[in-house]
Amino acid sequence: MKKEKKINTFEEVIALNKASIYRICRIYAVTPIEPIDLFQEVVYHIWKSFDSYKGNAQLSTWVYRIAINVCVRSKLKLDKHNHKTTRLSAITILPNELSNNEEKEERFAALRSCIQTLKEGDRSIIILYLEGIAYKEISEITGLTENHIAVKMKRIRKTLFDCITPKLK
Repeated sequence: MKKEKKINTFEEVIALNKASIYRICRIYAVTPIEPIDLFQEVVYHIWKSFDSYKGNAQLSTWVYRIAINVCVRSKLKLDKHNHKTTRLSAITILPNELSNNEEKEERFAALRSCIQTLKEGDRSIIILYLEGIAYKEISEITGLTENHIAVKMKRIRKTLFDCITPKLK
C-alpha cells in the first residue's frame, strides 16, 4: 500500500471509529486524563498493525479487538504497578434536582462503576454490546461462540441490574 493512501485510509478508519474507541477507553480508564492516553495508545497500535489487517473480519471488528486488547493490557499493567495504592474519587455534592444532562452523567457513572466490578472478559463483552455490536461479531472479536456470548450476556445483565438498581434509587 502506498504511504499516502495508507495514511488517508488510516485517517478514515480512525474518524469512523473514534467515538467507539474513546468510549471503550473511557470504561477502562480511571481519571479524566487516562482515556485520552489510552485513546492515543490504541490509535498507535492500530497504525502499527495497519499493514497486517488481512480483511478476514470487518475493519470495525478488527479495530474493536485492538482497542479492547490495548485497554485490557494497559489496565493490567497499571493494576500490577499500583497494586498497593488506592485511588479516592473526588467528593462531589449533587444538587437536589439534576438537569437532564447531569442525570445522564449520574446514570453513566453508576453504570461505569458497575461495569468496573465485572470480570475482565465480561467487561469486554458488555462494552462491545453497549457499542451496539451483534453477538456474532462479539464472538469473532472475543473468540467465544455466539451461544456462549448469549449465555454470558444474560448473566452480565442480571449482575449489572443488581448492581445499578440501588445506586439509582
